[in-house]
Formats: sequence, C-alpha cells, structure tokens
Amino acid sequence: MGFEKVTFTNLQGKQLAARLELPTNQEAHSYAIFAHCFTCNKNFSAVRNISRALVNKGIAVLRFDFTGLGDSEGDFEETNFSSNVSDLIQAAKFLEDNYKAPSLLVGHSLGGAAVIFAATQLESVLAVATVGAPSSPSHVQHLFKSSVAEINATGKAKVNIGGRDFTINKDFIDDIESKPMESVLKNMRKPFLVIHSPQDAIVGIENAKELYGYAHHPKSFVSIDRADHLLMNSADSTYVGNVIFGWAERYLDIPMKEILKTSHQVAVSIGNEGFTSEIVSGNHLLIADEPIDFGGNDFGPSPYDYLASGLGACTAMTLRMYATRKKWDLQKVVVHVDHGKDHAPDSENVSSDGKKIDTFKREIEIFGNLDDKQRQRLLEIADKCPVHKTLSKGALILTELK
Repeated sequence: MGFEKVTFTNLQGKQLAARLELPTNQEAHSYAIFAHCFTCNKNFSAVRNISRALVNKGIAVLRFDFTGLGDSEGDFEETNFSSNVSDLIQAAKFLEDNYKAPSLLVGHSLGGAAVIFAATQLESVLAVATVGAPSSPSHVQHLFKSSVAEINATGKAKVNIGGRDFTINKDFIDDIESKPMESVLKNMRKPFLVIHSPQDAIVGIENAKELYGYAHHPKSFVSIDRADHLLMNSADSTYVGNVIFGWAERYLDIPMKEILKTSHQVAVSIGNEGFTSEIVSGNHLLIADEPIDFGGNDFGPSPYDYLASGLGACTAMTLRMYATRKKWDLQKVVVHVDHGKDHAPDSENVSSDGKKIDTFKREIEIFGNLDDKQRQRLLEIADKCPVHKTLSKGALILTELK
C-alpha cells in the first residue's frame, strides 16, 4: 500500500495533517475521505483498517486529523461540530485541486454525523457511509453530561474523554444543539449506508433506526453483531471496510475493465500509457510493471522479476517433489533469486565494456531433519528443475503477427 503525508489549510488558516493512502497495484478509480470519531485521530486503528480495506479495492482514502487533534494545528477548545464539517469540505477541495474530487464519504461516530452534513454541500460525493453514528450531533453530550451545567454557567469546562482531558466550551454545546439532523438527512438525497452494532454501548442502536428512518432511498443498513463502538477488534473494522466497498461500488464511477481472454497459456495486454501490463495465465490474473525510477508505476513485478520468480518457484517445487518421493524430513524450502548481468566465469579479465551475460544468483535455505549428504543431494537436484534447464540451455522463440 502506498501513501503520501499531506497537509491542507482550513478556513482559519491552520494546517491540517493528513495521510492519503493509495492502491499499490492500480491507479485509484475513486477517492474517499474518512472522518474519525470525536476526539480520535487519523491513526486510530478502526480508521486505518477500514481505509485499507477500501484502498485494497482501488479507492484512494484521505484520512486527516480535525483541527486541534492529532498532528493538526489549532486549538481543540476553539472547534465545534460546524468546524469539523468545514474541515471536511476543505479536505474535499484539497483532493479536487490536487488529485480528484471525492465521490465517497465515510464517517465513524460523530464523524459520521459530520459527513452527512458535508455531503449536502459537496456535489462530487456520490455515496455516504456512517459507522456507529449518532442520529443527532447533540448525542455527544452524554460523554460529558456531568459537566454541561458547569459549561453553561462558566462558558467552558475541562472534561475527560477516553482518559484524556479536553476543554469543551459553551459554543460547542450551542452548535451541536442547533444542528437538525432529520431535515439535513432528508435533503441529502444521496445513497446512504448505516452500519451499527446492536451492542454499541456508546451510541445505541436506536440511533441507527432514526438515521435510516430520516433518509430517502436508496438507503441500506448493515448490523455488525458483537462489535463494540470503537471497533477494537481488527476483524470487525476490516469487515466494515469490505462491506462499504461492496455497497458503494454500485454507486461509484468505476470504469469497467475489459476481461482479457486467450486460448493460449498466457496473454499479456498493455495500453498506450506507461508500462503497466495485464497478464492472464490460465485462471489467474496478474499485473506486470516497471519500477518508478524506470518510468513505471511499480504496480507489479517487472518481467525479469517474473522470470526470477519462475526459477525460484520451480526450484522449490522440484526439491519438495524429490524429498517427498524419498520420504525425507524436508519441512520448508526458501529460494532467494537475484538477476543481473555479469561477465562469464571464464572471462574475468575482459575489459569493463566487454560482453556480459544474464546471471541468476540463487540461494537456497533448507529446513528439516536432514544430514549433510541429504542436503548436498538436494543442492544437486536444484539444478535439475525444468526452468533451470530451460534458462541454462536457452530456448527457441517463434513469433508471428496475428
């Protein structure tokens, strides 16, 4: 998985820290923004896992710290729900100006409420998903309920949330109480997914019912049974990410890929941009590319990497087959292969501009209860692997245009 550390500026001129995660095996077909939970940050485990599940499906995900949290500038005391929504809109503008406008918004807990409000102001957004979101921003008051009277009386109070102290001011209270979720959600008119756990002890399941009731179709609800509010079990958050993609791909503008077909053993297709190539080998779909410093995208192994891989795989399989037939205790084989160009062994005195030959350097690790004689025999057998023989003897390549 590739990523870029980026920053963008909010409306108050503060730099917000973000991480843009990108697919490593293809160009991103869509961009998404993830809004984290109240007082959390972009590196929270659930945020990472959900984002990475989406990235693995070809969606680039921008996750950032709201103003005053994590690595972002600003004072949390001076923020409120409206500023969070504003931060989301600025994040979308950053993507649009530098990459591609976001088509998917995902929010966790209060971040879920924020993406609903932001989506109504972002034309590019085609789908919205919330996880454990409250049906009203004011729901967050239960986290500091005992301090509300002090906040109203003195204008602010220090509260402890998740073991950390935060200062909440009256403006924050007034702001969340003024946000009418029902009317906003009814006017959103975008595909909407509600994900919630029946066992959520922080934001009860009734919130999911209300959100679903407010929204227009197309809308969907998925229950993540046995999960806690913060999705501390990584399996839960990864599942959520996969569910979001499975739902969202119906609404996102994902280009249809032409399925490469062949009656031959292998077919390779390349377009007119870059070196990224699609490979069909039997029932298997593969990607080949060149490294970035060679002008490629590094979305897959290079042709010579595949050639070295074939030698390594054939060597390992040959040793496995031989040891099994001999009933030897060969428990594991690891074959390391490097490809390069060197002078032939009998041409050590050739000048530096002399002819070189392709060289595959192979290192074999053998694990098991084997004596020295058995290990030596396996080394000899390695040279009998079919790919080794093909490379050593050379091959005839017949080519014709079709």
